[in-house]
Order: sequence, then C-alpha cells, then structure tokens
Amino acid sequence: MSHSETKIHRMFELIEPIATVTFSAVANEAFLAVGMRNYWDGYFAGRAAPLGLAPAEVVHAVFYNFADGEVARHIPWVWGKITPQEAIAVRERGSAAALRQRIGQLADSPGLIRAADLATRAAVSAPTEGRALYAGLRALDIPEEPVARLWHAATLLREHRGDGHNAALLANGIGGTEAHVLLALSLGMRAEEFGRIHHLPKAQLAAVIDRLRGRGLVDAAGGFTAAGREIKQRIEARTDELAAPAYDVLSTAELDELTSRLEPIAAAAQTDD
Repeated sequence: MSHSETKIHRMFELIEPIATVTFSAVANEAFLAVGMRNYWDGYFAGRAAPLGLAPAEVVHAVFYNFADGEVARHIPWVWGKITPQEAIAVRERGSAAALRQRIGQLADSPGLIRAADLATRAAVSAPTEGRALYAGLRALDIPEEPVARLWHAATLLREHRGDGHNAALLANGIGGTEAHVLLALSLGMRAEEFGRIHHLPKAQLAAVIDRLRGRGLVDAAGGFTAAGREIKQRIEARTDELAAPAYDVLSTAELDELTSRLEPIAAAAQTDD
C-alpha cells in the first residue's frame, strides 16, 4: 500500500455520499418515469445494468448482501421494460441531476473539475481481477460533463471497494445477511431495527443471528461479543487494503489534493432530499 490506511479509508468516506446520490429521490424519479414500478426496480436496473442481461442468480451473487429471493422480484422483470444500455443512461442522467441539485454552486467550480479529473484517474487504474461489478463499470464510457464524470468516478471507486469488501466477507465466512447484522451492531443498533433487514421474516432473521451466536460473534442479548467486534474490524481493515490499489496512480500530493477538493462536495452531497 503506497498510501496510508487512514487516507484510503478517508477516501471511502468521501466518495460514498457522492456515489450514493444514485439511490436518492431524484434518480428514483428518473426510473419511475421510464416504467419502473418502485424504488427497487430502479435500484436493480441501474446498478445491475453494467452486467448486461445477467439472470437474478448472477446479480444476487455479485451484489452479495441481499436475502434470497429479493433480486428475483425485480430481475428479469425490469429487462422487459428497459434495456441495460437504457438503464445506464437513465442512471447517469438522474444521478448527475441529483448530485448537481445537492451541491449547488460547487457543481460549476474549478475545484469540482479538478476533483473529477483526479478521481477518474484513480477510478480507471485499479485491477479488475475478481471484481465483476467494477469491471462492468470500467467497460462503460466516461461521461464528459464534469458533475456526471465525478459521480461516475465515485461509483467506480465505490464498487471497486465493494467487490473487495465482498471478498473480505467471504474469506471470513460472513454471508451477506450476516454482514448486515454486523453492520447494524457496529452502528449501535439491534439487527431487528436495521433498515436493510428489518423487513425479513422474524424466523429468517433469528436464524441468521443464531448462526452468528453459534460462532461466538453475537451474545445472548443480540449484541456484539469481543470476537464479533474484532472480525468486523478485521474485515473493514482488509477492505481498505484491497481498495488501496485504485489510488496508487496518484502521488501523495495528488491524493491529498483530491481529499481536500472532495470534502466540501461530499459534505454537500450528504444533504437529504
């Protein structure tokens, strides 16, 4: 790792709010306007589109952390309403509009253009081996418009890190729904309260928690054990290590500049719709 783990993790904190505007109301409206029935239709159509007409089983495997059957409620249905190529265009258009709306005057600043250029250099430089979703995104054209280009670069970096995170989870024997339980506990929440899994049938979620309890990662009350907290920290550290090669193309000065230029943009992007 040519940059410190602290700097790599800081980049994750900065690109996350920029990339995830794609899951906001503005971007969702763009998908509803082309025939999607609900938020999750647009989510799966947009995020899975770089994989082409992949069946639900493949999308489930690549996305890793959805419960059984959740992907199949939307794929392949969405491909009867929109092609992957159309979904890519809708997602880019809606995401750029959402980001521009959130960051206001920063959208037209020289700092954003410079940030987009530096982030794109990093985003297209990382290895693709074992990174299916990142590789699919790498095959897409890079937008020319600066706000769209910054969002695209942030999405590439996010999914590169996400592919690595899935590998770290797999290597530590943590399944997708189990990962949500550990994330909930790390945020100080009970698993049953966490938005990504609270809708699951009680018996299904209880079985997931019981598996973690059987491994000594969750205590009798449903909270973290020391071992659970340690494995969560180990996975996050390994995820940062696996994300680091994307930034090797940048010098220390360039990474520091990218960080400073992204900070006001990321802060503004976190604003709720």
